[in-house]
Amino acid sequence: MKKFKALGKTNNRFLSNLGWLGISGGVIRVTRLLATVILARFLTPDEYGLAAIVMTVNDLIRVFIRTGIGTRLVQAKAEEVAELAQSAYWLNWTISLGLFVIQCLAAFPIAWFYRNEQLIVPICIMSVTLLLIPHGLVQSALIQRENRLKAIANARMIQFSTDNILALIFAVAGFGMWAIIIPKLIVSPLWVYIMMTNHSWRPKLKFTTKGWGDLIRFGRSVLGVELLNNLRSNLDYLIVGRFLGIEALGLYYFAFNAGLGISFGIIVSIKAALLPHLCDARENLQLFKQRYYSSMKIIASVIIPLVLLQSMLAPFYVPIIFGEKWIEAIPILILICLSAIPRPFADSASQLLIAVDKPQIDLYWNILFTILFSISLVIGVSWQSIGVAATVLIVHTIFLPLFTIRATQYVFKKTN
Repeated sequence: MKKFKALGKTNNRFLSNLGWLGISGGVIRVTRLLATVILARFLTPDEYGLAAIVMTVNDLIRVFIRTGIGTRLVQAKAEEVAELAQSAYWLNWTISLGLFVIQCLAAFPIAWFYRNEQLIVPICIMSVTLLLIPHGLVQSALIQRENRLKAIANARMIQFSTDNILALIFAVAGFGMWAIIIPKLIVSPLWVYIMMTNHSWRPKLKFTTKGWGDLIRFGRSVLGVELLNNLRSNLDYLIVGRFLGIEALGLYYFAFNAGLGISFGIIVSIKAALLPHLCDARENLQLFKQRYYSSMKIIASVIIPLVLLQSMLAPFYVPIIFGEKWIEAIPILILICLSAIPRPFADSASQLLIAVDKPQIDLYWNILFTILFSISLVIGVSWQSIGVAATVLIVHTIFLPLFTIRATQYVFKKTN
């Protein structure tokens, strides 16, 4: 009886965290939908394409900030946290400063690659956000460690909703691609302020490298996975933009955001809530296993009906909400949307591996999957944007369930 009470209590905590993240995601999606509608009506596909390249470059650079340092703080033993937090702060700053320089320098070859000098200035300006992030990273990780995901949810809601609303306003005002870029510069300090007000931790001013070895050793596998995830998330944009042109990229970028936007918010929420939920039960194998499987059932009950409903309704709501000029994007949108179904299950299996100190296995899998995905996209682009979207769906549908099953079997076979 005690075991079931404990399971019920922890499931309620997971559901509560997921609920707060879900509410936050819902508000974000509503404001994002409004912004997407306005952007679709006021921006041309060419402007969408230029913005897509700028945001893709920034996303690929920013992934190096997600080095697994925060994950190490979430996963660390209580007696290690104080020292690791101080080390993490200075390591985050070192990484961010380096990335700022790299993004500015990268703007020039990227503009040459896409044969468009308009990309140089916005790519350099977006790099400024990299200098703000270290102020709040440690606090964010400690809040997640303490399972206070309501604070994380509120921060996300305020940050991204403000971003979306500002993008809407700037689009109407005729800012073109800058309507997508400028809001992100404005909301970055807002996120830092929220993190600092929600946690009392502050860094000591003395620079230290002590503990960097621990953070880097653990983080390199997590970073590798994040890098590969981010590369896969943007690889289709890079291929479409390079081989099919900026206008085709604008159409594809719209379809991806309109199709996967809602589902992706839920997927991110699930991933954020699951790791501390699992780590808290590592000492009790039975409870650990029950938490994992019950979480998978919750994920299935949420994500599958939502994705199927959105896919079926796409032919009706796209021309009404976004305008008839985006009708061509509907088949792409449906295919991308359906690819969301296996994603949260594979993400959950990844969090399971991290919880049992096996991030390297997740890394090996992601290397293999990225190679397969890249080869498939190069083949799929021969059939234009629809071929790329079909490739995304097919590859995710075949390989992600295989990984989920094998990772789950590995962990619970090793822990039995």
